[in-house]
Amino acid sequence: MPADLSPVIAATAQWLLRAYPGTGGAVNAALAEIQARQAATVAARLRYPTAMDAGLVLVAGPGGTGGLDWLTGTDAADLSSEEYAWRTWVDEVVASWAACLLTDPGTAAAAVAALAGGEHVPGSPEEFRRLTEPGAGDRLAAPLLRHPDLLEPVAALHRDQLVALLGGGLAEAA
Repeated sequence: MPADLSPVIAATAQWLLRAYPGTGGAVNAALAEIQARQAATVAARLRYPTAMDAGLVLVAGPGGTGGLDWLTGTDAADLSSEEYAWRTWVDEVVASWAACLLTDPGTAAAAVAALAGGEHVPGSPEEFRRLTEPGAGDRLAAPLLRHPDLLEPVAALHRDQLVALLGGGLAEAA
């Protein structure tokens, strides 16, 4: 059974939501959170495919938001200790891959399909439907989180690694 990646997934999804907030009321906020969590879950499971990988990141820590904050223009100098603490669990590569998945449903579908080969319970494609087949409501709830131009600086950080990992899966999804 793979180690629990929930701290990395939750923190990375939280960072994405704060950097690219949803719009509207409570329902839209919930839809945006679901999309961010789905993207972070798929990205984390791909990034840490084995129990050993997941266990090591939980011991060593994923690195935090320093580079991401600088890239998005967030001033992290004035953060409270509580605010700083959860940010240490953000994984830059997971955030970058999640940005790629949020902006390209074809890549997201290939990534979900690639989970079938890993140790993590892949889940059904329907579990990640809001990520792989976003509807109008999903896009309306998270216009910034799904905007390719806005997420490009984050997505570009580690896109090449994701493309290499998915390899033929991207050609099949296209």
